[in-house]
Amino acid sequence: MTRELGRLLRPQSIAVIGGGAWCRSVIQQLRKAGFAGAVWPVHPKGGEIEGFSVYKGLNDLPSPPDASFVGINREATIDTIAALSALGAGGAVCFASGFAEVDDGHELNARLLDAAGDMPILGPNCYGMINAVDGALLWPDQHGCVRVDRGVAILTQSSNIAINLTMQARSLPIAYVITCGNQAQTTQAEIAAGLLDDPRVTAIGLHIEGFGNPEAWQSFARKARAKGVPIVALKVGKSDQSRAATVSHTASLAGSDAGADALMRRLGLSRVNDLPTLLETLKLLHVAGPLQSNRLASISCSGGEASLAADTAVGRDVDFPPLNDRQKSDLFDALGPKVTLANPLDYHTYIWRDTDAMTKAFSAMMDPSLALTMLIVDFPRPDRCDPADWECVIGAALGTKTATGGTVAMVATLPELLPESVADRLIAGGVVPLNGLTEAICAAEAAVARDLPDLDTDLPALAVSEQAQTLSEAEAKAELSGYGLNISSGRRVATPSEASRAATQIGFPVVLKGEGFAHKSEMGAVVLGLKSAAEVETAATKMAAQGYLVEQQITDGVTEVLVGVIKDPAHGFVLTVGAGGVMTEVWKDTASCLIPASDETLNQCLNKLKVSKILSGFRGKPAVDRDALLTAIRCVQDYVLANAGIVEEVELNPVICTPTAAIAVDALIRRTR
Repeated sequence: MTRELGRLLRPQSIAVIGGGAWCRSVIQQLRKAGFAGAVWPVHPKGGEIEGFSVYKGLNDLPSPPDASFVGINREATIDTIAALSALGAGGAVCFASGFAEVDDGHELNARLLDAAGDMPILGPNCYGMINAVDGALLWPDQHGCVRVDRGVAILTQSSNIAINLTMQARSLPIAYVITCGNQAQTTQAEIAAGLLDDPRVTAIGLHIEGFGNPEAWQSFARKARAKGVPIVALKVGKSDQSRAATVSHTASLAGSDAGADALMRRLGLSRVNDLPTLLETLKLLHVAGPLQSNRLASISCSGGEASLAADTAVGRDVDFPPLNDRQKSDLFDALGPKVTLANPLDYHTYIWRDTDAMTKAFSAMMDPSLALTMLIVDFPRPDRCDPADWECVIGAALGTKTATGGTVAMVATLPELLPESVADRLIAGGVVPLNGLTEAICAAEAAVARDLPDLDTDLPALAVSEQAQTLSEAEAKAELSGYGLNISSGRRVATPSEASRAATQIGFPVVLKGEGFAHKSEMGAVVLGLKSAAEVETAATKMAAQGYLVEQQITDGVTEVLVGVIKDPAHGFVLTVGAGGVMTEVWKDTASCLIPASDETLNQCLNKLKVSKILSGFRGKPAVDRDALLTAIRCVQDYVLANAGIVEEVELNPVICTPTAAIAVDALIRRTR
């Protein structure tokens, strides 16, 4: 069900239930933030806390509270949540621990959910929330937030990480910080969706330990797209779930994180790998919004910094395009003949302290084809040096933004070399202050707006995994050929002599395979290039096989591709494509997505592969029939979707790609019945 979170997240009245130090701290933080609504402490002893009269019971309150902080023991929490729900309260933070996260807490957890009913709760085992736009806090500790008119929202499952993020000294305006705790009732995706109803939220940052409900995340992502609010995610806690009971190369290659990564890409959650980059990406999105491309420019007064910018971008999906003729002409006019023109650009220090000249040079570097122009500037320590000489570059950055209207960032190579006071001035003028060159490059990569071709396509429901059986290769091929898969022609036989006769009828050369092995190549149960009946019979006699497959050998193959699907219980069916054949796990050249996937997504996966150059024709070699390869992938997808209730794994390895066809020469299916 979808719960209304507006009263809880944006309350006009707050009840603080309990009398300990944690509850007193909640009231102190509310007073400090200047909360303009009603604050109602509740404790049976009555009296006064921090200047507020204490109510002895919930029934004594003037009206049902919009939000409540429940800071009492776990047993008492359940009764209090039931009472709040009966009153018609807007929601509550359950601070107590000792529920489903401990062995003896599962029954209490069930009772808590029953007590809450339709009333939303955060937690249990949860610090709560900070609403810095309204000064509404249900937060029992110190924090670093200040009141803002608008800003980003940060959701994390860790209260300690949440506290640390509020202490950032990067001038990031934070509108909300919410900890999700155990998510016994209200999930992180549901909370994030509730935040989208506040137009003052400019971007949302997520620290995610695990995806519990892909459907809820899909609903949130669709709402975020409709609202135009970008999402950044730091996913940790890599799970082993997708590795359980797997036998295919696909499972080994995809690993435990492929499903999470594929889900985030499908939903448009830009993934980052560390907390500093999370904050810098949110800052970039807050000031400038999503970038329209990955094309960047860098300008600094140091050749070392220019080289560092270029090197930092290596391996990231960003591009420093060469200067166009207009840029070269305008830069030459601004800088003269002594400066070598390039991107990244070292403009030297000839024009330092001349704000007008610097503005002219920076503006010349700007171009409509660029998504972001970075001015690399490190400020001196104000406690040991005089930063007055850097006023010129601040003025030039702000002047460039005014003159061009483009997206301008000022980037410090070291995070601590961009003072908050300067960053605040830059943000006020529409310039993005970014702390750290590596963080800036990663933030630019993450902030690029991307198409989401599959967001409106529902993910299939997953059945609970049961004991699965592996079909024989012949059975798997028969299953998949019913969905249009082009398979290698051959025959299944029982004895070496039957194998030799079958080979003669098929025509040489042939491939001989022994049945009864999950990984035939590793067991010596595949022999290629057999050119006579005698060779086939000899090879079959040497195999300790339960039976044999004799197949025509494909001789015009350009390359081999793996196509596989595994069921990841936490995320969905993960489709992986990659370099195939016996060297699959050596090359580890793969890309993954969730199915159902559009042709656009499938092509994106193929284009990410190193082997994609071979698919397109490499050094005079013919290109493969890409449409035939896409057809093979779609056949696997169609089979999985049609049998979603029983399929655990499907793999084709390899699919031999030729200039005119894509032929599956090996197939594996694991399913529950």
